[in-house]
Amino acid sequence: MAPTTRYSLVSLPVRIFDDEPLSELTSTIGQDNGDILEFSIPSFKIGTLDALVQHADDLTKLNAICEAVVSKVADSLAGILDGDEDKISQQKMVNDKPTDSYICSFQWNKVRYRAEKPLGELIENLQKDIQNIDNDVKAKFNQYNAVKTNLSALQRKQTGNLATKSLTPIVQPDVLIQDSEYLETHLIVVPLSARKDFLRSYETIAEMVVPRSALQIAQDDEFILFAVTTFKKTSADFLHKCREHKWTPRQYKYVEGGKEEEQRELERMVREEKKVWGEALHMGRSGWSESVMVWAHVLTLRVFVETVLRYGLPLEFVCALVKTTPKQAKKVKTALDKAYSYLGGNAFGRDKRGRFTKDDASLASEMAAAGYSAGDANEYTAYVYYEFEFP
Repeated sequence: MAPTTRYSLVSLPVRIFDDEPLSELTSTIGQDNGDILEFSIPSFKIGTLDALVQHADDLTKLNAICEAVVSKVADSLAGILDGDEDKISQQKMVNDKPTDSYICSFQWNKVRYRAEKPLGELIENLQKDIQNIDNDVKAKFNQYNAVKTNLSALQRKQTGNLATKSLTPIVQPDVLIQDSEYLETHLIVVPLSARKDFLRSYETIAEMVVPRSALQIAQDDEFILFAVTTFKKTSADFLHKCREHKWTPRQYKYVEGGKEEEQRELERMVREEKKVWGEALHMGRSGWSESVMVWAHVLTLRVFVETVLRYGLPLEFVCALVKTTPKQAKKVKTALDKAYSYLGGNAFGRDKRGRFTKDDASLASEMAAAGYSAGDANEYTAYVYYEFEFP
């Protein structure tokens, strides 16, 4: 299995760079720690400070929703493809590109999400889209699971043991008393080990059992199926006593043509399962493409809004995508903290050994100015930084 890819989006003000920003950022991070690519972000309508703070909060929540939906779609694909990683990866395409290629060459969809629209409207549209994707994928996979369950139940009837399988192809009508006013036939499944005990005692466990009426109809590796005749008025007591002895009564009524009808129903359900499986796979592929696409747009808006809140106007910044691994991502973050912690002002500094530290009082002030709550302290950095990865 290929190592997991961890992505990071980093936004920094252009004013801090002496040379070409992307080149300096590459030097800071180190080429051995990951690939650094330019990440294009359009110029959106900025709006008021209060609105930006609200947008930042909405986007944080929406990001969590997108991550959850992408994860659910991945689980659905894994389930329908029996965990086959090669087949799963073939379905994880975004706009007909491998997911990694899509992210590394991301371009804002200006047709679907027009950049000149207010940020609030864009966020609302993205919320609707991710919810629709979630609903559609969930509905189709629920349908598939229901069909699969029904098919499994029918197949168990064909292939199970005598205690569970369909009796239609086993019991012939001539072994059943069907039109008598006083007598009826019961089908009893008895464990192989209890055969002698059954034959010795079935006539006496209840009143009015027809003597020597037990007829062996079928046998498998675990059970024997007997037909026993009793008077109708004592049938309930006979069946109750059978259960006490751990002999299993089977409900069965002969229907002419029932064997052929069961086979037709099984064949119909096999065709239905195959059809819905294909529809679910198509929905999973489409759901992956759409949910990843929406998530990428949400991440883009998060970077933009946070950049405005953090660095102010005029808006001159560079955004980079860092492609690395979970292990190397720690080194990337350490290098960025070391180089750009001063952007946090008094909130960030160094101890006597030069290690990066946070000043809680100053940090609270900086976070409030950027629209963060005190509970976000562990996630707050001196610069705009978001990590993400795909399941």
